[in-house]
Amino acid sequence: MSEIEILPRRFDAPESQALIRAALADLGARYGGSGDETPVDAAEFVPPAGAFLVAYLDGRPVGCGGWRSHGEDGDAAELKRMYTDPAARGRGVARSVLAAVERSARDAGRKRIVLECGDKQPEAIALYTTSGYERIPNFGYYRDAPGCLSFGRTL
Repeated sequence: MSEIEILPRRFDAPESQALIRAALADLGARYGGSGDETPVDAAEFVPPAGAFLVAYLDGRPVGCGGWRSHGEDGDAAELKRMYTDPAARGRGVARSVLAAVERSARDAGRKRIVLECGDKQPEAIALYTTSGYERIPNFGYYRDAPGCLSFGRTL
């Protein structure tokens, strides 16, 4: 089995954007529309206010995830744009990216991480719940949307 390498990348870097487009296409297939209308700015993922990470297998970008600051007090991070290429699923990429994102947020002083997810993403829900995330009150862009599920955990 190939080793997963996870490296920081700019949110607007070509390999990041290719993975983000694939993630949005996947969400669009599940939910319709563009996949996610949440306002996102590449500047939100620049340290120390956030970070974006890309996972590689055999030198090929196969997954991504990032965090941006959340809330007024600066103690929380919001997980965004978690994705694994279907050809690389089942190899621990998502779990490795999630752990790296959490480390990055913790290293930047964040004490909690939160995320929005939808009820048509059973793989993501399983990943988050088996990684210690618990349901929290909905927040963010989709807080009032049917099927919105929000999760959080202490870092």
